[in-house]
Amino acid sequence: MPCDCEELEARERGVLAPFAQFNADSRGRQIHEPAPEWRTQFQRDRDRIIHSRAFRRLDCKTQVFLSGSGDHLRTRLTHTMEVAAIARNIARALRLNEDLTEAISLGHDLGHPPFGHSGEAVLNDLMSEHGGFEHNNQTRRVVELLEQKYPAFPGLNLTWETREGLAKHDTLPVPSLSQTKATFHHPSLEAQVANLADEITYYSHDLDDGLDSGLLTESELERDISNWRNASERIQSQYGDLTDESRHYFIIRCLIDDQVRNVVQTTETNLTASGVDSADAVRMQNIPLVAYSPEQREANIKLRTYLYSNLYYNETVHEPHKRAAKLLGELFQHYENYPELMGKNIQSLIPKYGLQRAVCDHLACMTDRFAILEHERLFGS
Repeated sequence: MPCDCEELEARERGVLAPFAQFNADSRGRQIHEPAPEWRTQFQRDRDRIIHSRAFRRLDCKTQVFLSGSGDHLRTRLTHTMEVAAIARNIARALRLNEDLTEAISLGHDLGHPPFGHSGEAVLNDLMSEHGGFEHNNQTRRVVELLEQKYPAFPGLNLTWETREGLAKHDTLPVPSLSQTKATFHHPSLEAQVANLADEITYYSHDLDDGLDSGLLTESELERDISNWRNASERIQSQYGDLTDESRHYFIIRCLIDDQVRNVVQTTETNLTASGVDSADAVRMQNIPLVAYSPEQREANIKLRTYLYSNLYYNETVHEPHKRAAKLLGELFQHYENYPELMGKNIQSLIPKYGLQRAVCDHLACMTDRFAILEHERLFGS
């Protein structure tokens, strides 16, 4: 006999830590639905995200290098899958809810526009007089409004806990009569894990892609990044001489393992010191409990500074993004002038949200490839 939802929830009580977010304690969905039969609520959230159009479009959206620049370079989708894998490992080590962690991880970039952070900056500038643009806020618009799959509601009707994790820097209103006057300062531990896993992932795979592209060199990393140098020495001592591909892979794996271990150990210390005994007690803490040690945080800041100087602002990466930014600006103005060229679903948003927000939604949903082809169709180049 397959396990039903109630049995799965009962199992959680016997396995997860008391400060984890339990399915049975979910604050529910904006539109009530019958409980899933053989899945938990958070498993349903995960599946809805995976089956969304927005999730599939991540395959053709830029991570660092413009989508299509190389067969082995990350896209926004492969980045998302790596985040989910690392986040689940951390959640399992801390006895948190893996399904909620995975749902948040898989959905965290659904609102990212084409052309990576350059595209985000352009849309923010274009929307400066209309509320701005930020990809976490756009993710919420995707899951609460823009996905149109279900007859009973707009969006995906995700649980409050998943939407809380996707909100990142915002605080959602708490739909609970039993909620005390205490203020929630931070989201669940599962959301905090997904957030830090995102950071671990992009540091590591940006190093990998930078080396594959030739824009970063191993000799410079050994000279400038002590964590890389230490990991390289460990790999040399353990395995001897390796091919470039294998050596890079194992060094980066060491960096990931070190960060995951550091997060788990630091978070365990923080949890013990805080004395939290429930998911809501976590939310009322003044600081996030999922964290690096100060030493690891300092090392990551140095690595981030290095990547900005040597990879993200390298002309090979940055020049195509500048051209893409010009393209988005021209598309935005064109749709402002001719909104009838957008789909009927997007046009229907104009009366409530305004023309510029509807145009922004339309552009943010595009993949790199579609935006380029649409620009060629409309402007002939």
